[in-house]
Amino acid sequence: MRVCVLYCGRGSSSQKLKEIAGALAKGIGSQGHTVDVFDIRLEGGKIISYYDYIVVGTESVSSWGGKIPEPVSRFLKQAGTISGKRCMAFITNGGIRSGKTLHSLMHAMESEGMYLKTSDILKNQDYAHAVGKRLHIS
Repeated sequence: MRVCVLYCGRGSSSQKLKEIAGALAKGIGSQGHTVDVFDIRLEGGKIISYYDYIVVGTESVSSWGGKIPEPVSRFLKQAGTISGKRCMAFITNGGIRSGKTLHSLMHAMESEGMYLKTSDILKNQDYAHAVGKRLHIS
């Protein structure tokens, strides 16, 4: 299956988030799936309709948590027909209210009609890789 891993940090570059998204993609790829990884800030207007499974990850825009970067919602609105697509949401461990940030991301994805199969707070690359290896995509 074709899998798309999207990530969007709070600033122009977030190395930790990029590394976690890459580790998650590597874990998913170890199951035999074709995985593409994109930075939402650099891929504005990209159509992702042809992917079978979509993973979206971000981090909180503040240390208090609860809000996601604006480019995430904007990207999902312009990403083509993604309604009904199976997906996963993740955030990196950061901020006091990480659960609220994850909830905000899930809400943005569900608002576009995406079918959320799972969500997680990924603390580091090793955990992200392990999650990717056991993620049920089929």
